[in-house]
Amino acid sequence: MEQFILKNYTLLTHLVEFLAAITGLLVLKKYKNNSVKYFICFLVYLFICDSLNNYTRLIKNNGVLSFLEGTVFEKNYWWSTSFWKVGAILFFVFYYRLILKNEIFKRILKYAGIIFLIVSVTHIIQNWEYFFSRFFPVISIMGAIIIFLCTAFYFFEVLQSDRILSFYKSINFYISVAIFIWWLIITPIVFYDIYGEYRDLVYIELRRYIYLFANICMYLTFTFALIWCKPENDEY
Repeated sequence: MEQFILKNYTLLTHLVEFLAAITGLLVLKKYKNNSVKYFICFLVYLFICDSLNNYTRLIKNNGVLSFLEGTVFEKNYWWSTSFWKVGAILFFVFYYRLILKNEIFKRILKYAGIIFLIVSVTHIIQNWEYFFSRFFPVISIMGAIIIFLCTAFYFFEVLQSDRILSFYKSINFYISVAIFIWWLIITPIVFYDIYGEYRDLVYIELRRYIYLFANICMYLTFTFALIWCKPENDEY
């Protein structure tokens, strides 16, 4: 079983990503007048970008992209950092500014997103050679802080309103719980990525188990919520 999971890690991840994305497209009509339509577009974006993230498989063994071997694009750290560690954070800033009602919370997220983008771009430029060979802890930690801000503001608003009576029917509740738990689980791993650089096989296998578990839980939660929940009256 362990070998099956490790061998099919990428396939299993893509399956749950695809399930969430295709479910979103199938129920898109239900959310066409709701901010959730942007979240569905985001799920499709993640599936496409993560699929492209596997271009490295076409480099080895004289693949069609073998001409990239020995170049800075041989590894996909740059792509993962761009579409997920930076791109996903900026999306959630945008999304939560749509669903939150409190103008102060919206303003805080707006400036937090701007600061995050400026710091991320500056850090990448200053450490350009590492952009293609490793992830940046600073970007990961700042991204996690913003996710915690987004979800904390949302939960606080729910607790302060009558939505607390039907929170379990809200898709945004499930989205918030899923991304909060995902970043809570994954963020600490960034401090141990040095073991991956030294090809510590025990660490690499453990890291894959953690990522796979977190991904499956998050995307299955998204899939369930898209099907079970009803659109909320959150016009923006």
